Amino acid sequence: MNGKRLKVNKGFLFIATSILLASSNVMVQAQSLSKTNRQKVEADVRGITIPAGYTQNLHWDLPLDSVGKSGSLITWKSANPKYIDNKGRLVKLSPRSGAKINVLLSATVQSGTEKRSKTFKVIVAHQEQHYDGYLFTYFEGSGPGEQQEQLRFGASADAVHWSALNNNQPVVASSEISATGGIRDPHILRGEDEKTFYLVATDMHTTKDGWDYNPGITMLKSTDLIHWTHGIINLEKAYPQKFPNVKWVWAPQTIYDPAAGKYMVYFTVRQKDNPALDFYCAYANQDFTGFEAEPKLLFKAKYGAIDGDIIYKNGLYHFFYKGNTKNGEGKEVANGIQQAIGKTLHGPWIEDFKYVDAYSAKKVSVEGSGIFKLNNLEEFILMYDLYRDHRYEFQRSADLFNFSQTPESFTKNFNPRHGTVISLTRQEAERLNKQWGGVPAELLGKKASD
Repeated sequence: MNGKRLKVNKGFLFIATSILLASSNVMVQAQSLSKTNRQKVEADVRGITIPAGYTQNLHWDLPLDSVGKSGSLITWKSANPKYIDNKGRLVKLSPRSGAKINVLLSATVQSGTEKRSKTFKVIVAHQEQHYDGYLFTYFEGSGPGEQQEQLRFGASADAVHWSALNNNQPVVASSEISATGGIRDPHILRGEDEKTFYLVATDMHTTKDGWDYNPGITMLKSTDLIHWTHGIINLEKAYPQKFPNVKWVWAPQTIYDPAAGKYMVYFTVRQKDNPALDFYCAYANQDFTGFEAEPKLLFKAKYGAIDGDIIYKNGLYHFFYKGNTKNGEGKEVANGIQQAIGKTLHGPWIEDFKYVDAYSAKKVSVEGSGIFKLNNLEEFILMYDLYRDHRYEFQRSADLFNFSQTPESFTKNFNPRHGTVISLTRQEAERLNKQWGGVPAELLGKKASD
């Protein structure tokens, strides 16, 4: 890795974290001036919570407060620091077999000589199941235009060499799941139960309708990757007060929010009367057919952004997206993959205006960033779509701040556009192969000659 770049990125992380902590401390100090020590402690004991999304199946670090809203000091002690330490950091997961490990966490709240305690039970998630390969969801960038904007799958044993399923034909017809008859930018997520899958996509058929207008997205849910239920969201019709002039609703993605215990869908919105490209979000309903409530602003990048992809690591959410840089006159002078970081899914998001991809300085266009972790390795793949050149390439990272400088290419028998990747078990691969064919032999446990 480039040592100089690592130093800069550490500086970005330090400054961003300092800003987040300073803003919260100012609020705490202002609220605590008029209360007695007993009142502060009692209020802060009542106010301490750990959301059920964390306590019922922990596979993140716990966001534990060290200062209450009334100004009390909070210290934590773990009854089993082999699994969760006294700072709330997850040390290891429960063994894959057997019951999940329960850990008691005690909070001591103190202001002056006043002191109270509160205890929480946290259930540590099982170790991740064993994965043997990968599934690539995409829409096609070649062939007849009317057939390109359809959901397709590819599979791989190593995340580099890919094979299209179903002879590169759609696995679900867009006419069955979208209002426009086309889908773009499919994103797939494996759920918390490890066996439910959530897929969202832009509801847009550019070959038929052009690029001027699309007001919604499609949402799909499956327990076997083959049979899907779906719902369609039209923001303009569903939320006319908030989105009366929507022009684009682009590149939706889904992520589980442990603070809410729900699945959050986020996407870029542009209004007809405003060129800003902002990220909005909403929690999905239980059936994953719509939203619980009106979408809210999630992140407003300084110069606008599209194609967001969020991943969690070591207490931080990393938000990758296609961003740009503009001069004083508002003219775009550069674009590429950028990132912001936040301690929660709802921000605040701290932008890093450097470009992560290897092509921005070369004025080569990229979009559709997708980030995923390799099986059994602490290594991440950031892939992106070089859409003008009909190429799909990737860079590697161990920490999500520093990426390999030389991009690598996938080997594949299809031309993907803006897709995403999840891990697959061998059983899932076999099921997909039985339905559509095309899964590589090594992922099925067979030799190429078999």
